[in-house]
Amino acid sequence: MRSIGEMARDSGLGVSALRFYDRAGVLGPAWVDPASGYRWYAPEQLDEARLLARLRRAGMPLADIRLVLAGWSGEDADLVRGLLQAHLRRLEQGLTEARSEFSTIRELLDHRENPMTVSPLTGTVHLSLPAPALAAALDAVRFAAGRDPELPMLGGVLFDIEGDALRVVATDRYRLAVARTDADGHGGSREQVVVPAPLVDAMRALLSDDESARLAVEGDRVTLEADGRQASGQRMAHDFPDYRRLVQLPPGRRVVVEVPALREALENSPVRVAEDREPGRSARDISVLTTVDDKTVLVCGDGAPDEDTCTGNEDRDTGTGGLGYHVGVDRGFLLEALAAGDRDRLVLEFGPAPTAPLAIRRADDEGAFSLLMPVRLDD
Repeated sequence: MRSIGEMARDSGLGVSALRFYDRAGVLGPAWVDPASGYRWYAPEQLDEARLLARLRRAGMPLADIRLVLAGWSGEDADLVRGLLQAHLRRLEQGLTEARSEFSTIRELLDHRENPMTVSPLTGTVHLSLPAPALAAALDAVRFAAGRDPELPMLGGVLFDIEGDALRVVATDRYRLAVARTDADGHGGSREQVVVPAPLVDAMRALLSDDESARLAVEGDRVTLEADGRQASGQRMAHDFPDYRRLVQLPPGRRVVVEVPALREALENSPVRVAEDREPGRSARDISVLTTVDDKTVLVCGDGAPDEDTCTGNEDRDTGTGGLGYHVGVDRGFLLEALAAGDRDRLVLEFGPAPTAPLAIRRADDEGAFSLLMPVRLDD
């Protein structure tokens, strides 16, 4: 017999997913301890659990999964094949319809006055910036730049120049980071320049602690000069998404965390493994977060609020009362965001629902923050 934790580990289904499928009548344990309530699974149920995981990854609805599992256990191959074929036809039809809709959307984009794929490269900008502040701003956002060749406009850092401020922004769709620094010398209208990531890295290498830096944008050329050296290259010929819309979040619950303790909890707590969405990464480790009385952030091994599986970020007994909802985040992304925050104490802001982005903020600098998109925990 396998415990629910062992079943989760061997099948690829999370513990909370196994509980859900038990409640839904899809896959129940062979035996439940009447005293402790612990679930135990028979050896032959492992194959069913692995099959269930595959069917859910393929997007099959629960009603059909019930029949597939019934046919599988009863060796009714014709029923199983028929259900698989019917679901495959639905997927193919859905893909055909999605392609048609996307084609229409692309046509609409092509007819817009300011298409996403072309930017006028005629602006001229000359700025003076404090080198340490610019270095800190680049460090706060560089980790979030995209690497997907299908979305080249996300493969750089946006330099958003307006008034006496320079904001730098990066996003790869699953996370977004923003930082701000003062700037002098720009008296014109708002200018936005997307600087490719390699050029951003070259710029960052020039910046020292005691020097000022000068940024120049002339047509399609971007140049940063500091300490008698310069890094120069072409700006990207793409418009950047309207990040100001992306950071307009509903009010959430803010919790101050001790970063070293939270990092230790993240590194030592169990994770779920999910299929990757980012190029160059074979899999994603998902950490599950919750809060206690809006005062403490916990890292939970399986996302279950009714079991003692959570580790706090403070050295005190938090108990289990007042637990908030559970949010799944990419552990690597969160660790990078904590490092980019560059503070021993940061503020984690949870939205009003598990589907809202998780914000990581500096308490002393509202202009520097990052957002992480949550990961679904129901399958």
